Amino acid sequence: MAENLACLRGERLVFRNLGFAVPPGGALLLLGPNGAGKSTLLRVLAGLLRSEAGTVRWRGGGTVGRVALVGHQDAVKPGLTALENLALFARAGGGDRRAALASMGLEALGPLPARMLSAGQRRRLALARLIVTEMPVWLLDEPTLGLDAASVGRLGTALAAHRAGGGVVVAATHLDLPLPDAAALRL
Repeated sequence: MAENLACLRGERLVFRNLGFAVPPGGALLLLGPNGAGKSTLLRVLAGLLRSEAGTVRWRGGGTVGRVALVGHQDAVKPGLTALENLALFARAGGGDRRAALASMGLEALGPLPARMLSAGQRRRLALARLIVTEMPVWLLDEPTLGLDAASVGRLGTALAAHRAGGGVVVAATHLDLPLPDAAALRL
């Protein structure tokens, strides 16, 4: 998956000689203090940042059409309804928008403009986007941010289903995540 990665941000070396592999159905937790490079690594894995060295391969190919990222920002368009927000991503993956909303406990909020959702509801909408894209690799940056215990449970169910179908999860976190048997990489 990743071999000999190195990344600079400005003049600062964030990491080098970094490598790991995550098998189908596997999960990797990125651990470390703030500023250690967890978010930067996720952005490199997603193809949003260029690495200074090394390679990233997802099942023998590049990142296009293989990865879905939920970062610190939820990337929810406030003027669109929850269903319309998911429609932007369903085109790429063809997933069922209503089922994705239901999996995150948002089925009743589908017709509401996203600006009317609470922070936790917007986060759950961003996580529903993962389901609707049907991408094999999910990259998560602090996915439990703003979630209550019931929503973390829903996230755990979605993660388990994704992994059971051969999907891969790479998540940066400071908190426990519902990812049993996940490998850990400390930055």
